[in-house]
Amino acid sequence: MAKGDHGFSIGIDLGTTYSCVAVWLDQQNRVEIIHNDQGNRTTPSFVAFTDDQRLIGDAAKNQAAANPNNTVFDAKRLIGRKYSDPIIQIDKMMWPFNVVADINDKPMIIIKYKGQEKLLSAEEISSMILMKMKEIAEAYLEAQVKDVVVTVPAYFNDSQRKATIDAALIAGLNVMRIINEPTAAAIAYGIDKRTNCVGERNIFVFDLGGGTFDVSLLTIKDKVFQVKASAGNTHLGGEDFDNRMVNYFVEEIKRKNKVDISGNLRALRRLRTACERAKRTLSFAVSTCVEVDALFQGIDLCSSITRAKFEEINMELFVECMETVDRCLSDAKMEKSSVHDVVLVGGSSRIPKVQQLLQDYFNGKDLCKSINPDEAVAYGAAVQAALLSEGFKNVPDLVLLDVTPLSLGIAVKGDLMSVVIPRNTPIPVQKKQIYGTFKDDLTSVQINVYEGERTKASDNNLLGFFSLSGFPPAPKYHPFDICFDIDVNGILSVSAVETVTCYKNEITIINDQGRLSAEEIKRMIQEAETFQAEDKKFHRKANAMNALDAYVYKMKSFLKQEDIKLKLLSQEREEISSAITKAMNLLDGKNLHDDGDVFEDYLKELANLFEPIMGKFG
Repeated sequence: MAKGDHGFSIGIDLGTTYSCVAVWLDQQNRVEIIHNDQGNRTTPSFVAFTDDQRLIGDAAKNQAAANPNNTVFDAKRLIGRKYSDPIIQIDKMMWPFNVVADINDKPMIIIKYKGQEKLLSAEEISSMILMKMKEIAEAYLEAQVKDVVVTVPAYFNDSQRKATIDAALIAGLNVMRIINEPTAAAIAYGIDKRTNCVGERNIFVFDLGGGTFDVSLLTIKDKVFQVKASAGNTHLGGEDFDNRMVNYFVEEIKRKNKVDISGNLRALRRLRTACERAKRTLSFAVSTCVEVDALFQGIDLCSSITRAKFEEINMELFVECMETVDRCLSDAKMEKSSVHDVVLVGGSSRIPKVQQLLQDYFNGKDLCKSINPDEAVAYGAAVQAALLSEGFKNVPDLVLLDVTPLSLGIAVKGDLMSVVIPRNTPIPVQKKQIYGTFKDDLTSVQINVYEGERTKASDNNLLGFFSLSGFPPAPKYHPFDICFDIDVNGILSVSAVETVTCYKNEITIINDQGRLSAEEIKRMIQEAETFQAEDKKFHRKANAMNALDAYVYKMKSFLKQEDIKLKLLSQEREEISSAITKAMNLLDGKNLHDDGDVFEDYLKELANLFEPIMGKFG
């Protein structure tokens, strides 16, 4: 592709297990899903650290079994959460890498890189994946990429959305918009079908990915895409199905071979890879073999699993998916018969039992499989990125109206949750509510902001708090106004005004217990630049070593030719042999040199010696 005079805006689906990047090509009037350096259109959301280098994507996942402690995945399940979250406590038992808490109860991942132990946050790991997607796009476009639309699960809360923006910032990206994954998929589907759409059409998007599950009900009419309701679970997806398969085979091995492999990280990683492969096979076959040679203590795993057994061990999770579907329709106050299209998104939506349960729920309605479930979210994000950018002439004209996934409010007397903005309210939105002081002579009020659906405020998620103070002692029930403002990214700001003196205070909810500070983001940006510089340094060294090795091979091949042996002067033969020996010693002692200069310089030295000699023989 020819270079442009300006940067491009891209859409990134930052997934739990796989990520995808896309761009709108205005001249071709279409979206292009961009392939990575391996030729794949999706990239594993894996980051690995070794004694020599950092690996991201396919290279990281491919060596996971050999390096389980330092291969990090599932960062999306950590981002924006507290270490004490029960979900993380369950997950960390399944992860081969170690997760600890910092002083603010923020989960930190322990890795070993170049012989040193490091603590990395989920935002930093996610930023590395985002940077990889940025590099993939820049290599294809041959132009700089700065602006991006990033997708998140519809049920991501406020702190998870902000943490995702922080991750993009660390990666050197400007987030133009955060949009919900099922909404992005609906854009992809709607653009494809809108030419044939007459009147209003209700689209139900079922998005079951590797680590998260979302459903959204949208109405498409002309150019308006309006989300009516969302529901979901940020901790349900293909990895949970894999985990249950792993546990099934761990128990089988324990029963048959009287050994427990649950404490061996390498064996578990190899078994998990085999289970993931088996799960994919069971989407089109009724049974499959699971074979892993020398899995543990010389024991080979050679077993099989049927689709029926896979469905049995995961049925509880499949039923949970259907309950979420029902809740979404209930929130939208819409009958299932009013839904025109049911669109499947996410790799796990390929599971036959999931499709059967969904089709049965919608009374036998055919499911829409016309869009690629792995790429639809990135496709929609790229369209949204083009809409928010200048200079595009052919981008489809559409208006996107999304909703807030969770109720937002404050704690009032008795630890009650007073909802200001109910869930599934269209955004952007601003709502005000009048409250009163709870006793006489108060000069300040603390306002605790929560999100969630529980009646008791403390059972919900505390987003942040601030004080309204400085007003004169007031009687009980003295009024003050609370204003909640949600922007197009779903980011919340809260302000309070004391109505008599008009004293005001406000906060953009920053989740003090979990969000990165400006200083931390600055530090992480600097560390990201250091990582990137070290990556380039390593690749330069590796390329220089490969070039030197190839040149030595060329010299050796030249010397093996019989007619050359006879014509070479003994001095020339000795010089070449000595140069080859020095080069081999240099390559064997590669760890003594940290950069490519030594190898590049010696390659030039070899060429200066060898080329004139070789030139004499034509």
